[in-house]
Amino acid sequence: MGEKRDAYVQKLKDQIDQWNSDIDNLQEKAGKMGADAKAEMQKHVEELKAKRKDLEEKLKPVQKASGEAWEDLKGGTNQALKALGDAVTAAKSRFK
Repeated sequence: MGEKRDAYVQKLKDQIDQWNSDIDNLQEKAGKMGADAKAEMQKHVEELKAKRKDLEEKLKPVQKASGEAWEDLKGGTNQALKALGDAVTAAKSRFK
């Protein structure tokens, strides 16, 4: 079972890394925008960072859980994953 949990955790970490790159790109774009657009973009970037932190916090107990217990923790982690993914997608679409 540990292998299944480890694969799940690695998949989430890989996705977080991709979104970190997306957040960095958005932040870079913000630096090139006018004052109003830059302020709005920074607000979105801060929201993304908060969602990322929430996901990382939910992932910690999954990594430490033994046996089948990690399965019980997946629900909250998956919700945080979806929330961050949706927010990154929305921000990327809005600030093309």
